[in-house]
Amino acid sequence: MTNSMTDKQFDKIIKMIRMVLDGCRDLDEAKRKIDELTEDKPVNHPPEPKN
Repeated sequence: MTNSMTDKQFDKIIKMIRMVLDGCRDLDEAKRKIDELTEDKPVNHPPEPKN
């Protein structure tokens, strides 16, 4: 049996991500907050390139 997501579930997840991003000062803070929401170990994000 495959797991599939309904449009309503997908929309709710997107809204939650937007709420997290709206409250962040930068990308690193957003990544940390998303990592905290996941049940798995945090993902090691590569450092952002300096411009």
